[in-house]
Formats: sequence, structure tokens, C-alpha cells
Amino acid sequence: RLARELGVDITDVEGSGPGGRISEDDVRAYHDSAEVHDETAAETPVTPGEEEAPTPPSGAGASETVSASDSPEAMRETTLATPATRALAEELGVDLDAVPTEKSRDGEAYVEKEDVRAFAEREEEAAAEATGSEAGVSATAEPEREETVPYRGVRRTIGEQMATSKYTAPHVTHHDTAEIDELVETREELKKTAEEKGVRLTYMAFVLKAVVAGLKEYPILNSELDEEEGVIRLKNYYNIGIAVATDAGLMVPVVENVDEKGLLELADEVQELATKARERSISPQEMQGGTFTITNFGAFGGEYATPIINYPETAILGLGAIEQRPVVDDGEVVAAHTLPLSLAIDHRVIDGAEAAQFTNTVKEYLAEPTKLLL
Repeated sequence: RLARELGVDITDVEGSGPGGRISEDDVRAYHDSAEVHDETAAETPVTPGEEEAPTPPSGAGASETVSASDSPEAMRETTLATPATRALAEELGVDLDAVPTEKSRDGEAYVEKEDVRAFAEREEEAAAEATGSEAGVSATAEPEREETVPYRGVRRTIGEQMATSKYTAPHVTHHDTAEIDELVETREELKKTAEEKGVRLTYMAFVLKAVVAGLKEYPILNSELDEEEGVIRLKNYYNIGIAVATDAGLMVPVVENVDEKGLLELADEVQELATKARERSISPQEMQGGTFTITNFGAFGGEYATPIINYPETAILGLGAIEQRPVVDDGEVVAAHTLPLSLAIDHRVIDGAEAAQFTNTVKEYLAEPTKLLL
């Protein structure tokens, strides 16, 4: 700020602090030396025929408009903030050093969450205004053939994570179908009891329990490959991520210790986490520590897919839509409720046979949900 006030280009100032850090004294010293130089230059006669060109103040341009990112605070090299604030800035694609603030701690600029949100909103509004003015499109004009959407924040984070997973772990997807007439009946019988306790009992709670039962029989799917140490880490705890589609992109809240919780508790926790994810009120801690992930693309009407593993996990289970489909029973084609399953595995760690055996186990528990009581 002092450099701006004195008309000093801070990039020309040599810092005397640790690591070349620039202090107020450095700025004043540079300004004073520049003034002496200017006075000396003023005493130098101008050669006849030469015209003295006016020199604009340092940092000035043709326009007086200054955007949020051009503010004095944008010149900071250090900004203090809590981990939650830094996570929000990364999510919104905001450079903390560019966020204006009057707050400070221990002599350093300090930025809070509301500062980051306000800055991001101003930047988006400015970008929208600029786009509108450049386009110059009237209400009666034809719409543009192409539009651009910023690739940043949550969307960019998701993209980078997906790319890391896809190009690191060789994916193989195993498809199968579970017949779940008995599960449909069991859930229908328990729905009223759950509602009396204020819980909406969904199929996901049953799937969570069936998946954990399968992971306990085939622990290789509840693992992580540590290439640096050359070991496969088998997790003896069951933190299951549930992929949730939100306006900001895909988020994966984690339900911890699934094996220690009952159906109603799981249903309630899944509902709460999904709501927080959609409302963007979920914390980073609630999306960390997963050991296996479930994604329910069937909620949008799909049957099968090839889901991308939530790296560094080694497997992910995709659920299709639960519907009545034709199946063969004792040589006759009948209608039955079925659940399509798509299991993607990291083939460096998990073999196809293990994937099939795990899926068969999950199918067994979903077909006969009373076995989950055992």
C-alpha cells in the first residue's frame, strides 16, 4: 500500500529482509533515492529541439479503473488464513494473496472465509459484465453459437482428481445384476418404523452394509497402493464414500465406521451428508479418509457405467436404477426387481476373479438382506 501511495513500482525495490522480503523502510529508501535522482535530472538542461515526454506515475495506465485483483493487497507475498479458508479459496479458484483485507495478525495480512467469498463474487460479476459488454448482444440478436464456462474451483479439482486416477490406475470394470425382490419387501416393511423415528430409509443403507460384508471377505478391495514404499495397505476400517451430484460438481462425503452402525443410523447420516454437500456447507474433513466409494448413477436412470476410482482407493461400486426387469426363474421369464452393479477396480492391485467374488458376495447379501443380521 505504501508503495502505491508513493508511486513506487515495488518490483524495482530490493528487499533487505529474510529471503529478500521488502519492508516499509525499503520502500521509503527507494522512494527517497528516486526523488534525489529526479531532482538531479530536473537540473539537467534539455537539448534544444528535444521534447520532454510526460512520465505517468508508476503503475498507472490508460484507464483509472482498478479491479479487485489490481488492489494493493494483490501485491502481497504472504497471507495468513485458516486451513478451512485456504480450502475454500482453492475450491473457488481464488488467490489468497489477491484478496483485499484490512485485518492482520502478527503483522501479516489475515483473510477470512467471507473475504474469499466476496472477492470471488466480485470477480465473477466483473467477468460477466466484461463478457456482456464485449459481446454487445441486444435482446433481439441471435444467441452466440458458443459460450464459455469457467473451468476452475470444484469443477477443476474434480477434473484433476479424475485424470490422476484414470491415468495412474489401470481400470477394469466388472458388471453384474442383483435380484432384490426380498430387499424391496424388507425395506417396505421397515419404512414405517423408520419414519416414526424421523428417518427416511433408503436402499443405500442396505447397500452400505452389504458392501462392508463383502469387503470383510475380500479385504484387497478395501486397500491403497503405496508405490513409494512398495506395499499394498489393507484397511481394517470401513469408511465408505458416497458420491453426491451437486450444482458445483461431484462431491464424495464419507460415512465413517460403517460396520459399527445400524441401518437407521446409516440412512440418517447419508441423508445429512448428502444435504450438506448439495448446500455447500460440508467441511473438507467430512470428505476425507475414505477407503471405498459407492456412486449411484441409477438415481438418474442409468443401468451400467464404468465409474472412475476415487484415487488412491482401489475400487468403486456403481449402482444402476432399481427396476422390474425380465429374469429367468425355473425356465420361465418373470418380472423381478433388479439392481445393476458396476464394479471398477485398480488392476495393479485387484484381479478380475476377486472382483467377481466380491460382487457375488454383495449380490448375496442384497438378495437375502436378513443375512446382514448375522
